[in-house]
Amino acid sequence: MSTPAAATQTIVKNRKAYFDYEIEEEVEAGLVLKGTEVKSLRAGKAQMTDAYARVERGEAFLVQLHISEYEFGNLNNHEPLRVRKLLLKKTEIERLRRKVAEKGLTLIPLELYWKNGKAKVKLGLCRGKKAHDKRRTIRDRDVRREIERER
Repeated sequence: MSTPAAATQTIVKNRKAYFDYEIEEEVEAGLVLKGTEVKSLRAGKAQMTDAYARVERGEAFLVQLHISEYEFGNLNNHEPLRVRKLLLKKTEIERLRRKVAEKGLTLIPLELYWKNGKAKVKLGLCRGKKAHDKRRTIRDRDVRREIERER
């Protein structure tokens, strides 16, 4: 018996990450958020251009994710660039820590979305692309556009 697909709604995608990095693996994680952050995300006020994740002392954190202050918030509004804890199992955190340490990979957030009413982030284990790889990506994209125009 199959279960229905989880209802997901994208908040923001990190399109630059797909261009700058080679994505080896993707992982889904939950986020620990404050109330005003949730309200800002519902309004779509987030940027993840320079964001990355790191593992320290057995916990995973998301750094440099910009969630704008809630415009109707009060004195208890959140800091836009505060470090946010990621919700992952301990075994998953340890596995990611080992891969980042051994192979020189980086944890980059690829997408922020709602899944069944909960804020989730899709993390990518990424390796930086060289300049010639970026040029190849641009060339491939241009070829795909030309093919679509001819149709």
